[in-house]
Amino acid sequence: MPDDTNKMSPHPAQSAQEQLRLVKQNVARLNDLLQAQAATLRGYAVGLPADTLGKMKTINTGLDSLSMDFLNRQIELRQLRALAQNTALINSTLDVDAVLTQVMDTVIQLTGAERGYILLRDQSGGALNFRIARGIDQEQLERDEFIVSKTIVNEVANTGLPVLTDSARSDPRYQQQESIVGYQLRSILAVPLKVRSEVIGVVYCDNRALTALFKDSELNMLKAFADQAAVAIQNARLFEAARQQLEEISANRALMDSIFTSIANGLITLDGDDIITLFNPAAEAITGVSAERAIGMYLSEVLPELAEMFTGKLAHIREAGAHESVQETVEAEVVLHDGARRVWNIIMSPLRDPEESQAQGVVIVLDDLTEKKEREGQLNQVRRYLPLALVENMRNADLSVLNGQEREITVVFADVRGFTSFSELLEPEQLMEIINKYLSVASDAINLFEGIVDKYLGDAVTGFFNTQLNPQPDHALRAVRSALGMVYDVLALHEIMPEDSRLFYGIGIHTGMATLGNVGGEERQEFAAIGDAVELSKLLQENAGRGEVILSAATYEHVKDYFEFEAVTPHKTKGRTDFTVMYKLTGRKK
Repeated sequence: MPDDTNKMSPHPAQSAQEQLRLVKQNVARLNDLLQAQAATLRGYAVGLPADTLGKMKTINTGLDSLSMDFLNRQIELRQLRALAQNTALINSTLDVDAVLTQVMDTVIQLTGAERGYILLRDQSGGALNFRIARGIDQEQLERDEFIVSKTIVNEVANTGLPVLTDSARSDPRYQQQESIVGYQLRSILAVPLKVRSEVIGVVYCDNRALTALFKDSELNMLKAFADQAAVAIQNARLFEAARQQLEEISANRALMDSIFTSIANGLITLDGDDIITLFNPAAEAITGVSAERAIGMYLSEVLPELAEMFTGKLAHIREAGAHESVQETVEAEVVLHDGARRVWNIIMSPLRDPEESQAQGVVIVLDDLTEKKEREGQLNQVRRYLPLALVENMRNADLSVLNGQEREITVVFADVRGFTSFSELLEPEQLMEIINKYLSVASDAINLFEGIVDKYLGDAVTGFFNTQLNPQPDHALRAVRSALGMVYDVLALHEIMPEDSRLFYGIGIHTGMATLGNVGGEERQEFAAIGDAVELSKLLQENAGRGEVILSAATYEHVKDYFEFEAVTPHKTKGRTDFTVMYKLTGRKK
């Protein structure tokens, strides 16, 4: 018999599987040799020892069993290695979708399933929702023909126990289920995803062709993997929730920063020790102090003016703010570090913790009223010589022009004829009553066409059109219309006055250049026009008869297309060589 001892000796580099294969090969050869020897011995009427061949058959059967067991253990070992690798992998990321993808791929790899899917409960712990699938695409997933055995999924989700069936069609538990019988589901394996006894989802696998695909080994392995996967999924979901909360907090913080930055009022917050904790850009602009310098410092160090002024009020707000909503409002004149005097409106309120209902500090809101106060002062001046409607229109205008401006204007000068001799016949009270009626007619006519009533000179009234306070491209036309209105209104006034009280205006109008602005001292100022425009309008008025409106040549050129005139020679010139013609208004053009 050949010596095969060397062939049976395992080589160190050979794998256990190779060694087993060689053993089976040598046993087969030995069996063949024994068969041949038995045939030879029978020719000599000699037989092999009893049951020798039977023992060889037993050895072969044992080797086959050993080989199958070895193969199964190899498969189990590969699965365990894959399980360890994938468990480490799924715990290496905190992205929910990435974790679910890796879990699904691992389940298919470990079980050899045809298809599989993962269902997760929503964050409120309610319904199960599909999150990821393998062996089927999204379009198929949405078709009616794709039916998952809801009974098995719900059973696993509700009981927290896995389900394994190696022949679903013959399993008495599920024979009545349409999804199993109608769709030829044979092998089914479903395990819960559990975190601290709470089922957060289900991993489901099935096969429509192979029976007994899944065994206890796959079940146990998948249970172990599912426990690790559930923790990884939950961690990823918690991380995602935390990330979203952080994003919301960051967005809210950015919004609050944006709000604080965009607030027009100065905003300063103090903690319980009067240390500044917030100083917005408006506070920087109002106080002239940077936020970098202010935050973290005591209020008394940054704004000693406020600290000295409001020490008692701040203490009161802290004490009362712990029990009730309080507010202190003060308007104060403050001298800044650069010597500038400013008027501030200051509102102080407690900074309260809504949960603890107690004051944590103080909020100070600053509003610089300096420019507003200055403007109100200017408007108060303007109110003395402008109609109210014009004053309201000027609230947003630049009133610095009141300091002085040269421009073309039209001046109306109206004087009551015969008033001096008339006034000698009346008592003072009666005289004032009558003259005020005539002056009201004149000022109303000027105001109607948005002129400025400059001043009253006894029984005379002057009005300006196209000043910096009432710019008007058609100023000459407005002036003539207001003068004509005076004439008609005086005639209307005569209808309700005694005949001996009926007086008339003589009116002069001129268009020319003048310098306009506030004149006077600190205690009293008036808006005035200085220049030849005023003087010539007065001279034209002196040439006007009772109820007449006389225009200069310059004004005539502006309005000749709207009214009828008669050219006349002035009888009073006061030595002016350029004053040789004037125009008497006779009516409107038809």
